[in-house]
Amino acid sequence: MKAVTDADFASEVLESDKPVLVDFWAEWCGPCRMVAPILEEISKEHGDKLQIVKLNIDENPQVPQQYGVMQIPTMNVYKGGEVVKQIMGAKPKAALLRDLAEFI
Repeated sequence: MKAVTDADFASEVLESDKPVLVDFWAEWCGPCRMVAPILEEISKEHGDKLQIVKLNIDENPQVPQQYGVMQIPTMNVYKGGEVVKQIMGAKPKAALLRDLAEFI
């Protein structure tokens, strides 16, 4: 999975021609570490339809603040520059796939 930053968020996410799931995470967040390998699998299986990237909130505070991310893990799906889905908290793969069904 690719990491994005405050600096390249607009070009990598908002201007993407396909939906992008942004995983807002931090090194110290246990649930974030639990969900990361699941997102990696989903990225490998469905990367042709849905791009998945991660953004470290400690290193990149502007974007999470802009989108009101108050807890992590938060996963926002952006399509056409807009948030079209928000998933909060770590979930098992089956639940994430259900949440993402409309995009994959």
